[in-house]
Amino acid sequence: MNVFRKIGNAIARFMYGRNGMDQLNLVLMWVVLILDVVTMLVQRNHAAVSMVLYWLSMAGWVYVLFRMFSKNLSKRRGENQKFVNWVWRMKSSRAGAKERHADKDHKYFTCKNCKTICRVPVGKGKIIITCPKCGAQIHAKT
Repeated sequence: MNVFRKIGNAIARFMYGRNGMDQLNLVLMWVVLILDVVTMLVQRNHAAVSMVLYWLSMAGWVYVLFRMFSKNLSKRRGENQKFVNWVWRMKSSRAGAKERHADKDHKYFTCKNCKTICRVPVGKGKIIITCPKCGAQIHAKT
């Protein structure tokens, strides 16, 4: 077991100060793996498409390895943070849309200026909604 421990320590020393695997790298790796599988399935029927997919997957692997071994930690962490924020916005907006769709007591309007979602009770007829964020007026029927 001493040999494996030495190898593990050597890898840990090599990776010290490098980015390693983060959420963005993990997603990129899965995308490239799926692209590789698609390339294998398309290979027999469409040679030109297969070559394009092959080179895209190779470029993806190079990018994954570049991000993994990069020593520019602040840049890689910034990229990962932007990706994580984007994923969180997508998840939260989908969850919010489901909740708004399930709410039968209110109608929701989006301000055209600032994209704020305004909630109004159902059954009030034609009304003018003033956006609480920017003050724009929305003419709507509930």
